[in-house]
Amino acid sequence: MAQIPDPADVLSRVPVQLFIGGQWRPATGDRTFPVTDPATGRTLAEVADAGPADGVAALAAAADVAEAWARTSPRQRADLLLAAYDAVMARLEEFALLMTLEMGKPLAESRAEVAYAAGFLRWFSEEAVRIPGHYGLLPEGTGHMVVSRHPVGPSYLITPWNFPLAMATRKLGPALAAGCPVVIKPAEATPLSTLRFTALLAELGLPPGVVNVVTTTDPGGLSGPLLADPRLRKLSFTGSIPVGRRLLAQAADRVLRTSMELGGNAPFVVFEDADVAQAVAGAMVAKFRNIGQACTAANRFLVHRSVLAQFTEQITARVQALRVGPGVDPQVDIGPLVSEAAVAKVEELVADAIARGAELRTGGHRIDGPGHFYAPTVLVGVSPDSRIAREEIFGPVVAIGVFQDEDEAVRLANDTEAGLVSYVYTRDLARAQRMGVRLETGMLGVNVGVVSNPAAPFGGVKQSGIGREGGAEGILEYLETRYILTADPFA
Repeated sequence: MAQIPDPADVLSRVPVQLFIGGQWRPATGDRTFPVTDPATGRTLAEVADAGPADGVAALAAAADVAEAWARTSPRQRADLLLAAYDAVMARLEEFALLMTLEMGKPLAESRAEVAYAAGFLRWFSEEAVRIPGHYGLLPEGTGHMVVSRHPVGPSYLITPWNFPLAMATRKLGPALAAGCPVVIKPAEATPLSTLRFTALLAELGLPPGVVNVVTTTDPGGLSGPLLADPRLRKLSFTGSIPVGRRLLAQAADRVLRTSMELGGNAPFVVFEDADVAQAVAGAMVAKFRNIGQACTAANRFLVHRSVLAQFTEQITARVQALRVGPGVDPQVDIGPLVSEAAVAKVEELVADAIARGAELRTGGHRIDGPGHFYAPTVLVGVSPDSRIAREEIFGPVVAIGVFQDEDEAVRLANDTEAGLVSYVYTRDLARAQRMGVRLETGMLGVNVGVVSNPAAPFGGVKQSGIGREGGAEGILEYLETRYILTADPFA
C-alpha cells in the first residue's frame, strides 16, 4: 500500500496567492476566502479572493507574452509539458492527498485522477509537434495554397470543482501546446490542486505570464470584464448548462471562440440480452465514480423489463456493501459530497422520485456529520417525469426505470436536453451499432462504464456543449486556420 504523505506537509507546499505575470501576489485589498475539507468542515487554507481588477491584470500579463509564446518552437512547448507529466507522476501521492482533502473523493480515485490528469500533459506534449497543415496546387492550376494553423491567443479557462487537477490539465495541456497564454480560474471549492500544479510549472521554467491563476468567490464579477476585453480571444468553460448559457451570451458580444462542456444526463441502458453481472459492474463505476459527482455519471438507469429484477437485486447488494466515510481512509468507497447544498439537492431529488411512485430499496437519507455525506441509494420504478430523471443528480443515487423494447429505450434515453455520454449493455453487435446512430450523444460506452481517455475527444451534443477536449481534436480548439494563396510561379 502506498505511503500517505503528511497532510500538513502537503498543504504547506500550496501557494495561496494569485499567480500573475510569473509572480505570486495577494488579491486587491488582501481579500481571502477559506477552502474547507468537505469530510470534516475544517479550513484547509485561506486563498486570495480576486476581484475584477486582478482578473484584468492577469489578462494583461497573458496578452503581453502572447506573441513571444506563440513563436516558441513546438518542441519547446512539448518538452515543458512532458516535464510537467514526469513531475506530476513523481508527486502522485502528494497530489492525490491534496485532491482528497479539498474535494473529498477516496484516495484510490484521487490517485487515478492524478494519472488521468498527467495523461493530458503527455498527450498534448505529443500533439504540440503534430499541429497539422497542408500545401497544394489549386484544382484549376492557377496558384498554390498554404493552409496553416496558428494560436488563437490569450485564453480564459474556467474549471469545475469535481475533478480539480484533470480539468485543469485537460484545458492547460492543449492551450500551452498550441502556443496560447492563459488565465485560469479554478472553482472556489477546490482551487488548491491548480495552485500547486501552477507552482510546479513555474519550477520547471514556465515563462512568466504564460499561465496566470485567479481564485475568487465572485466568478461573475471577475469574468465579465475579461469577456468584454478585446485582448481575450478564447473562452473554455466546464460547468452547468445554465452558467454556460450565460457565458455564451456574454461571449457572443465579441464573437469569442468558445469551448463549452456543460454537463449531462447520461442514460445507462441494459438490454434483455446483456450480461447482467457485467452491466452491474459497469454501473457501479459509471454511477459511483467521484461519489456520483461527474458529468459523465450514469444518471438514468433504463433496464429491460425481463432483467429488471435481476439487475436491481444485484446492484442493491453491491450498493449496500459500499463503505462511506472520509476519503483519506483507505477502506472508504464513498466520500462526502462537496457541500451542504449538494446534500440538500440530492435529498430533494430522492423525495420527489418517491412521491412520484419510485420504490426505495436502500439508502435514501443523509448521514450525520461532520461533513457532507449522503447514503448510497437505489430507487426502482423511477418515473420519467421525476426531477431525478430530468436533472443531474450529482450524488450517489441509482435511479432505475424500465423499458419494454428498443424503440422505447431510445425514446427515453434521448428525452433530455443534454447529450454528453450514454452507456449501453448488450451482446448484440448490430444493436450496439444502431445505438451509436440512434442515441443523441457525444460519447457512447458499449459494455464499459468509463469512456474518458486523454487520447479520445471528450464532449457532447445538444445542450451538453460545444467543441471537444482531449484527442487530436482538443488542440484544434486553440488554433485558428489561415489560408494563403500564391500565384503560380510558372504562369
